Parts: sequence; C-alpha cells; structure tokens
Amino acid sequence: MASFNNTFPHLNGFVLLGFSEWPTLEMVLFVAVSTFYIMTLLGNSAIIFLSRLEPRLHTPMYFFLANLSFLDLCYTTSTVPQMLVNIQSHLRNISYTGCIAQLFIFLGLGSTECVLLSIMAFDRYVAICQPLHYTVIMHSRLCRQMAAVAWVTGFSNSLVQTVLTFSLPRCGQYRVENFFCEVPAMLQLSCADTWINEVEMYAAVVIIKVIPVGLILFSYINIVRAVVRIQSSEGRKKAFNTCGSHLLVVLMFYGSAISGYAYMAPKSNSAKLKGKLLALFYGLVTPMLNPLIYTLRNRDVKGALKKLLGREEKGWRMA
Repeated sequence: MASFNNTFPHLNGFVLLGFSEWPTLEMVLFVAVSTFYIMTLLGNSAIIFLSRLEPRLHTPMYFFLANLSFLDLCYTTSTVPQMLVNIQSHLRNISYTGCIAQLFIFLGLGSTECVLLSIMAFDRYVAICQPLHYTVIMHSRLCRQMAAVAWVTGFSNSLVQTVLTFSLPRCGQYRVENFFCEVPAMLQLSCADTWINEVEMYAAVVIIKVIPVGLILFSYINIVRAVVRIQSSEGRKKAFNTCGSHLLVVLMFYGSAISGYAYMAPKSNSAKLKGKLLALFYGLVTPMLNPLIYTLRNRDVKGALKKLLGREEKGWRMA
C-alpha cells in the first residue's frame, strides 16, 4: 500500500481541488470565469491586431503592449480551460506531465510579465523625460532585445523553480489545494523539508518582483518630476493619462500577486478561499481588465479601433 501511494502521483497525476468545497460557488464561478475568459481573448486579441494593423501604433509603447497582450492570452489559457473542464466534469484530474507543464508555463509567463511591466515603465520614462531622444534611444532593435530579456528571464526563473519543486518527494500526496498547479500549493504536498525551495522562492520574488517594482518606482518618480515642469495643461494631462494606464495595471498585477503569498500555507477554510480567489484575480481578472484600461484611457487606441470598425462597416455596406 505504501508503495502504491508513493507512485500514485506519477501514474495518475494530481487532483486539483479548486473550489470543490463550495459547490454553489463553483457554478457561479463557471459562468463568471467563462465570461471573463472570452472577454480576455477578445480584448487582448484586439490590442494585438490593432498594434499590427494601425501605422500610428507602430511605436515602442504599443510593441510592448502587444507583448503584454500576447502574454496575457497565454497566461489565462494555461489555467482557465483546465479549470472549466474540471468544474464541468467533476473529475478534477491533471496528469503528472500536464501539471509540470502548467506550472512551468504559468510561472514563466507571470515572471515575464513582472519584468515586462518594468520595461514598459522605462519606455514611459524615456518618452516623457527624454522626448527629443526617444526615437534614438528606443529603436526597434533595443525594443526587441528588451522584450527577449523579459521572456528569457521569466522562463529561466520558472525552469529553476519547476525542477526544484518536482524533485521533492510527496509520499503519496496528490490533492492540490488550488485550481491549477503552482509552486506554493505543490510545496504543501511535500513530505520533506522544503526550506531550500522556500528560500529560493523568496529570492526569486526579490529578483522577479521587488527589483522590477523598484525600477518602476524610480521611473515614475522621475516622470512625475518631468510632468510637473510641463507648462501646458494639455501636455500634463496627456502624460498622466498615458502613464496612468500602465500604473493601474502595475498596481493590480503586483498587488494581487504579492498578496497571494500571505495565503501560501492557509490553515482555515476562509484563508484557503481568499488565497484561491486572489489566484483567480491575478490569473484571469487582471489580464481581462488590461485591454479595457488601455483602451478606455488611451486616445490612440480608441481612434485606431474606431478607424478599423469604420472600415469594416464600409466594407459591409459595399458588399
């Protein structure tokens, strides 16, 4: 029996408990999550297409925004479809290989977004504090290199954490206290001392989250100083609107992601529920809101969207 328990996770995978303790909440979440997921797909796809089709959006800012939208599409798709299938079928199983892949992809994309948001802050810093040299500094080659650094850094961190996490013995433990495979939930299954993993995880938090937050703060302190010196009220308003969208996205993403660590080892049912809802927020709600924030607060994006819709309407009339 002990031998069976030790090999069970490797043969049959894991059980994602999700919100199974709250069956009524699950049905509400199924409808809400399905709706949010469709909105996430449509909104982020629209940002990607607009940044490609509209010449006015062929700038570094929208290059990074398109990267963020593509990242958010992959980010939600790595967990949400599995969650919806599990709620609908009530099986809640995920294979061992599938769990490894899900953790690696989700963590890699989340880490990449942390770095990418700091790069976007730097882009706004150059645009506002060095406007005459903006096109020279933020040339297309540098933008591609910075985006590549974000992706490589994010997935390198994910690779290290994934290997360390799945190298731990679980002694037959296979019930994951979340709706997807993530590092804190997987560490709770271990029957060995996890202090090395926890130290590595908190070191990764410093590198992937705290350092980018410091760079974002540095950028925005200098941006505020530069904006205050702008004589035109219209210029100040435009600068704050552009930066306000990015800052709001940063606050939502970092706030929910960092808060999730407070519920890394929940003891009560209420703490478990809060931790899972926080994971759902930064894994689905934030990617869904990002396109809305940038669209509603950005005149260029709204103009490009109206222009594109106007073309399609003319095409339909001619047809």
